[in-house]
Amino acid sequence: MTSLSRELVFLILQFLDEEKFKETVHKLEKESGFFFNMRYFEDSVTNGEWDEVEKYLSGFTKVDDNRYSMKIFFEIRKQKYLEALDRNDQAKAVEILVKDLKVFSTFNEDLFKEITLLLTLQNFRENEQLSKYGDTKSARAIMLVELKKLIEANPLFREKLQFPSLKNSRLRTLINQSLNWQHQLCKNPKPNPDIKTLFVDHACGQPNGARAPSPVANPIIGSMPKVGGFPPIGAHGPFQPAPGPIASLGGWMANPPSMPHQAISGGPIGLSPPTNAASMLKHPRTPPANNAALDYQTADSEHVLKRPRPFGMSEEVNNLPVNIFPVTYPGQSHSHSLHSSDDLPKTVVVNLNQGSAVKSMDFHPVQHTLLLVGTNIGDIAIWEIGGRERLAFKNFKVWEIGNCSMTLQASLANEYTATVNRVMWSPDGNLLGVAYSKHIVHLYSYHGGDDLRNHLEIDAHIGNVSDLAFSHPNKQLCIITCGEDKAIRVWDAATGSKQYTFEGHEAPVYSVCPHYKENIQFIFATAVDGKIKAWLYDNMGSRVDYDAPGHSCTTMAYSADGARLFSCGTSKDGESYLVEWNESEGAVKRTYIGLGKRSVGVVQFDTTKNKILAAGDEFIIKFWDMDNTNLLTTADAEGGLPASPCIRFSKEGTLLAVSTSENGVKILANVDGVRLIRSIESRGLDPSRVPPGAVAKNGDNRSLQDIKPRISDELEKSKIWKLTEINETAQVRSLRLPDSLLSVRIIRLMYTNSGGAILALAYNAVHKLWKWPRNEKNVTGKASTAFLPQLWQPSSGILMTNDISDTNPEEAVPCFALSKNDSYVMSASGGKISLFNMMTFKTMTTFMPPPPAATFLAFHPQDNNIIAIGMEDCSIQIYNVRVDEVKSKLKGHQKRVTGLAFSSVLNVLVSSGADAQLCVWSMDGWEKKTSKFLQIPSGRAINPLSQTRVQFHQDQTHMLVVHETQIAIYEASKLECVKQWVSPNVAVTDATYSCDSQSIFASFDDGSVSIFTAAALKLRCRVNPAAYLPSNPSSRVYPLVVAAHPSEANQCAVGLTDGGVYVLEPLESEGKWGTPPPNENGVAPGGMSSAATGLDQASR
Repeated sequence: MTSLSRELVFLILQFLDEEKFKETVHKLEKESGFFFNMRYFEDSVTNGEWDEVEKYLSGFTKVDDNRYSMKIFFEIRKQKYLEALDRNDQAKAVEILVKDLKVFSTFNEDLFKEITLLLTLQNFRENEQLSKYGDTKSARAIMLVELKKLIEANPLFREKLQFPSLKNSRLRTLINQSLNWQHQLCKNPKPNPDIKTLFVDHACGQPNGARAPSPVANPIIGSMPKVGGFPPIGAHGPFQPAPGPIASLGGWMANPPSMPHQAISGGPIGLSPPTNAASMLKHPRTPPANNAALDYQTADSEHVLKRPRPFGMSEEVNNLPVNIFPVTYPGQSHSHSLHSSDDLPKTVVVNLNQGSAVKSMDFHPVQHTLLLVGTNIGDIAIWEIGGRERLAFKNFKVWEIGNCSMTLQASLANEYTATVNRVMWSPDGNLLGVAYSKHIVHLYSYHGGDDLRNHLEIDAHIGNVSDLAFSHPNKQLCIITCGEDKAIRVWDAATGSKQYTFEGHEAPVYSVCPHYKENIQFIFATAVDGKIKAWLYDNMGSRVDYDAPGHSCTTMAYSADGARLFSCGTSKDGESYLVEWNESEGAVKRTYIGLGKRSVGVVQFDTTKNKILAAGDEFIIKFWDMDNTNLLTTADAEGGLPASPCIRFSKEGTLLAVSTSENGVKILANVDGVRLIRSIESRGLDPSRVPPGAVAKNGDNRSLQDIKPRISDELEKSKIWKLTEINETAQVRSLRLPDSLLSVRIIRLMYTNSGGAILALAYNAVHKLWKWPRNEKNVTGKASTAFLPQLWQPSSGILMTNDISDTNPEEAVPCFALSKNDSYVMSASGGKISLFNMMTFKTMTTFMPPPPAATFLAFHPQDNNIIAIGMEDCSIQIYNVRVDEVKSKLKGHQKRVTGLAFSSVLNVLVSSGADAQLCVWSMDGWEKKTSKFLQIPSGRAINPLSQTRVQFHQDQTHMLVVHETQIAIYEASKLECVKQWVSPNVAVTDATYSCDSQSIFASFDDGSVSIFTAAALKLRCRVNPAAYLPSNPSSRVYPLVVAAHPSEANQCAVGLTDGGVYVLEPLESEGKWGTPPPNENGVAPGGMSSAATGLDQASR
């Protein structure tokens, strides 16, 4: 088939799709084999339409074409087979086995035998490889992810997964153009031809004495619009007249059309149209003017052409300063401009340690020293940069997984991680939005300090959510999102309801830029193919269609006064472009010189003070004056920047935040910015707790005097803060887990990584597993005090029991570690190390018989086959499970090893022992880097076998150290103690970070559980034993171990000396554990205070 014939098939496919001939579309796709419709394939798989799935695939590939095709058909047929087994439809399963799966036996006979054996099992999930199989919907969704990867990798599908870039109704447009030509060839063309058929060429009959209109009398010669949306045939004759071209976005805004079909504008992206119809004729697209061509007008197009004046905005209006949002920032002055590079923020004044790579930042619109940060592992944080304190922190967590699409659930089941693509404050700073790389947008409400509350969770897009922005269409605060599914959506920021969906991009949408002028609100959107489009808040389609310079992946931004439009982007070849647009002509006005030709990633830029542009490129920050294309100056921020750093100006332009290659943020300041930071440091004031407008601007003494009373108020509040004591059952939510097995004291305790179960190891070497059911009441299936879990056992009735032969239980140090996917647990209780299957409880293998006995286990962060094993003989063995070999043996402790923790950021292993010593080992060569003994309080009698535990903070650079005498925070690389809390008169039995590393849960041998702030290591709440334990004077019961829920920051579980396990949560009305104590001065990077003791706390 010729290429033109092939293109005709695509035109027909587009026509059939627009006319809703859905079955015919897919038949033609299959029979031609030109386009594989992935969306249709996904729907068919999701709905379990297996016959249609295979029939559709047959148009593109066969089972034995290649290994990818074979795998595709095998996965589909295997799923059919498993679903039949799950329905207990043995007859159907046998039929599928014989008819569909038998063909694969010639390629892998053993596999076919194993599949056949599934018929003999009561539940095929008893097969270890299928133990994680969930319900039908989730299994299909998981399979679909794999099928898409196989199809994309299959060479037979190459160039068949992307539909050609066509304008709407391209076939109709070609026919309309043909009719235009035919009409021009008429000997006696009529002014209003009556075209009734396409079966024969058009010809006008000779009217009685009529003459054809002259070209001069017909002003729309050559004004054939760009390929656009034509009405359905038969609406008003064979073809309804097409609208005249609209010369600018401004025309649409001033006079929105009433056409029932989508209009595609041929004009520029600007907001000011040409002043007369003649400007529309500069680029004729129909035949030359000496032919009397006729285009078919509508009343709308006639109205547009007859307007005696421009239908945009007046020059006076265009020169008015207009902000994207109707908000004025304190102290903002439009008349002020930067006159020299000395006024630029180039001095490094603050270093912040975020702990993971920074992807997006935004300064608060009112409180100018509050910085919002999002990272590559899904964390967000709010920093008070003047005090170098992280006020609030959230990690990636889907709030209501049951409300999410199956595609997202399947993606999260495969990998529960996401990257933050964009963070942004709302115009008033009361809300903040977060766009993630997986479907989700989160809106939080911010109430100052660490009070950051969940507001809305929106399953916004399929796949990546690339960008978000706030806007005020119809005087209603909305959030705009765009994503990988090529759509832009507008959501009500109060309710989360969807207001608009804009579709038209042919590639994933990369960024959005909302704006307004006068009463006209619109959105610019850019796609990864470099296309720029614009929408009004209606359903009339995109108003412009332009290419970014270099077809680059681009972001757009207006100057603060709304008068000038800029864009910055990077092409696939790494060439970057920073330009200003001429809105009235839809063309590039000026291109700024100085960006790299081989940029890494997409270069980010920002504007400030209606005068300055800045971009992060080639490991530095580059600055331009908006009126000069030449580079103004650069700043290296004292080094340590990535190739294309993330940058963001504060709203006044006195501060500039830039990401570093060491997972941090540097704050650069000009003279006014330095003065602002120094004034906050000297006052020790937390601006997040001061009402908007109270923070001093540029060190203005009058402002300082104004806020003195408020500082006094803050100090007064500090004096009246009181520790929250929970003494009664009505003050806490608690749940004792049901247990039908022998109650023996709990030695080890942990949540599964999914958060839906708790695993305990008892003194008698038996493991207990409690699972929370997923149902209508508990849609997430997560652990909660509101729902009773089940003590889970497989149908075989076996228990996971460690080897304890030839061991003394009193001397043993039980330990266990769970694989990342919750499938296996490695455990020891003084004997051999056992590897258990968490679904069947079967012992997979045992290894390393004592002596020496294992005392602590930790999986390597990059390789689950490698484990670090702390030993009774004071050594640490680096063991490869797969090859059953000890790779290294580390010696440095004087007593047995009781704690191990890996840091992938520092690339180290930290160990702790009964000798109260900490050691740091390099993961490259396993050599010891440094070691240090704990600071034990003088006069304290210490148990010679007392355990020391270690756990890394989420930033992977600080760590929690737990000893019976104390809880401490250390900077791991140098083993520097930055915080220490010494227990006055009771022993600490265990402690752990909360899942967001903002709190520390600690248990004590008096039965209490305490909650500390992690940053300052201050006690904020204490749960006394009477609040959750039944009164029993005859026995002393207390928690030996404590575990934190992996996604619920305020939930913990404790394992008791009487064998009980309790889950604890604060009251729903409270939402968190007590009130944090007042912030203290002298907070070091990472939020850790440099003070060395916590003895100033309330005594126990």
